[in-house]
Amino acid sequence: VETEVLLYFLFHFQQFLGLLKSMTSSAVVDTPPVRRVAIFGGTHGNELSGVFLVKHWQENGAEIERRGMEVKPFLSNPRAVEKCTRYIDCDLNRVFGPDNLGRTVVEDIPYEVRRAQEINHIFGPKGSADAYDLIFDLHNTTSNMGGTIILENSRDDFTIQMVHYIKNALAPELCPVLLIEHPSLKYATTRSVAKHPVGVEVGPQPQGVVRADILHKMRKIIKHGLDFVQLFNEGKEFPSCTVEVFKIMEKVDYPRNKNDEVIAIIHPKLQDQDWQPLNKGDPLFLTLDGEVIRYGGDHTVYPTFINEAAYYEKKQAFVKTVKVKLTANHIRASASEQNTS
Repeated sequence: VETEVLLYFLFHFQQFLGLLKSMTSSAVVDTPPVRRVAIFGGTHGNELSGVFLVKHWQENGAEIERRGMEVKPFLSNPRAVEKCTRYIDCDLNRVFGPDNLGRTVVEDIPYEVRRAQEINHIFGPKGSADAYDLIFDLHNTTSNMGGTIILENSRDDFTIQMVHYIKNALAPELCPVLLIEHPSLKYATTRSVAKHPVGVEVGPQPQGVVRADILHKMRKIIKHGLDFVQLFNEGKEFPSCTVEVFKIMEKVDYPRNKNDEVIAIIHPKLQDQDWQPLNKGDPLFLTLDGEVIRYGGDHTVYPTFINEAAYYEKKQAFVKTVKVKLTANHIRASASEQNTS
């Protein structure tokens, strides 16, 4: 409980610092233009909205073409796509750390590790000046998360400004933002090869299924994201802005027995309630004997990835988030590199 209280006050202190930053930062920050953009689909081969869109754009890319930049649609995990499975040997969206990217290629190396090295060669190297400027990584979830944008860095003015633009363009339709910046819960994503990594997570959609409404939400997010990049590259300035996001705090597993088997399921009152407040005493799980297991925390949290099918193997029933505000500086593309042709 002491840890939870400490984290609660820490993140509210960060909100205060963000507000202070917005009050004191009036200078315009010159930011390099974004010339090379990739759109990844099929990082998980059974998440079909991104697979369908990327294959479509590879055949007919007019929809994603924008002046002054290259936009490359790319199928991240073709073998998993062919088999319509999440992965072949291991999760591609977890292996982009230095150990795997620098691993010696031998005959029995996991397919996804070899594929990660190929992706890093094409779009990276990760962390270098030669890396792609921006990668949108398209995902589906079985959870009721709507059209969600995932950020990895709370200090990236460009991506925060992009999120602000996309949210305004989609309004009144909601567009939650998940910040996965956390010392132990952040993972080495496929998109982290780019200077500006952006995840797009849309659901609910079953694995191995494509739904028109879910695909359409994903398509709109990409459209507005690319529009923002073009406007930015052409010299439009974006004044300082603040965006409310959900910051990941803790992963919660299902109740288990001594054999490590799940013994309780998501309670009906929690199911499909992604992004809704969870208060002390609210039901979390239900055993088959009818016992209700309730939330015992002292502070309101906002669960998401509730009952995600792919996370049973990761021992995750949902994640707790808290609301925080991110502030971005007033930005414009560096004048010497603008391209308005």
